[in-house]
Amino acid sequence: MAIAILGGGISGLTLAWHLQHAGLDYDLFEANARPGGTIRSEQRDGYLVETGPNSLQLSEELRELLEGLGLSGQVQEAAAVSQNRYVLRQGRYQKLPASPPALLTSSFFSLKTRLNFVREMFRPAQPVDSQETLAHFFSRRFGPEVVEYALNPFISGIYAGDPARLLLHKTFPQLAALEQQYGSVVKGLMKTKNPAGRRRIISLAGGLQTLTATLASKLRRAHFGQAATHLHHRADDGRWELETTAGPAPRLYHHVVLALPAYAAAPLLQEQFPAVAAALNQVQHPPMTAIYTAYHRADVGHPLDGFGALNPKAEQPYAAGSIWTSSIFPDRAPAGQVLFTTFVGGSQYEEHARQPEAAQKAAVHEELSRLYAVRAGAEPVWQYRYYWDKAIPQFDAHIGPAHAAADALAAQGLHVAANWRSGVGVPDCVRQARQLAATLAGR
Repeated sequence: MAIAILGGGISGLTLAWHLQHAGLDYDLFEANARPGGTIRSEQRDGYLVETGPNSLQLSEELRELLEGLGLSGQVQEAAAVSQNRYVLRQGRYQKLPASPPALLTSSFFSLKTRLNFVREMFRPAQPVDSQETLAHFFSRRFGPEVVEYALNPFISGIYAGDPARLLLHKTFPQLAALEQQYGSVVKGLMKTKNPAGRRRIISLAGGLQTLTATLASKLRRAHFGQAATHLHHRADDGRWELETTAGPAPRLYHHVVLALPAYAAAPLLQEQFPAVAAALNQVQHPPMTAIYTAYHRADVGHPLDGFGALNPKAEQPYAAGSIWTSSIFPDRAPAGQVLFTTFVGGSQYEEHARQPEAAQKAAVHEELSRLYAVRAGAEPVWQYRYYWDKAIPQFDAHIGPAHAAADALAAQGLHVAANWRSGVGVPDCVRQARQLAATLAGR
């Protein structure tokens, strides 16, 4: 049985790795000469910047993958201060409570909202609504203040999304399940709390690209610099013919895995599955810009004792927020400097994402100067910009039809392993790739 994997991001690479270990025959095709998809680490002028994911939550599947690749010794633990998260409120950054007891005693939320968290434990579960948005769910369970000052900045900063559009059952199905099982999200979280606490936050020596580069180096049948251009399903034996930019693929395939963004997979399906292609083309990917800004440490008055800070829409910010990169991993900037990774854009700030580079850099510097007590007149030591025209897929009303359409193709040997299907995080992609490998291996 031969399997074609189209796409050499973390999903495709991980799938190929597991298929190889299961003794299955595969070919992986990736359009770019560089493996890894959106995972990219760049050394620039003495700074190490991540232009995709900035760090990883260490899931069990990811831990086992790193161990199998011999990378356990290269794991970098995030600094202890990364447990602290900040949110902009009334023009200054305030620490977000990290636990239910801290939430009830903190002044971050009003007394009314804190009482809402208590009342939530006695509110009955509502009937399941597969189209309920995150904003509606959190508002009815906890009140509008939680939506404005916790949910909105989190969704904007982490998912580049709008909680008024993203669907609860697609983005956080576990919260919907807690309400149904326990009648209360708070009760459910207390009963199912992981005794080990939050997952560890890690990176790798040399950046996260070490993971994808190592995966690629261990694959026996990976073809980089070759994009798939045409798929044809043979009626006589059910196998797939594949054309690439380098010519016909070396063989016929019993299964083809689309480890591609929805917008890249759609053209390959257009000829034989136009309805599926149309559904995939509806998946939204808002633009996003990352601005990397370094200052002399002595010029920044804020202690930067955390992972970073998020900016609620209610505060009318320019950027969605910043990761305090050098606070989490001190080796990412030269000694005596601090490095911010600031995110501009997403579905709530699309017009900001598309502004000219000089305007973005100036606006980010102005906002950082104002919010982080940067010394008057101090300029950035260094700035760099990276732009994604299509960033994180949005799990909104368009994603359900795309999931259903793609899943229906599995009976014909066509599968999906990509962040628009599995979930947007690297651990989600690693988990789905491993599960699909097991399915294809018949385990």
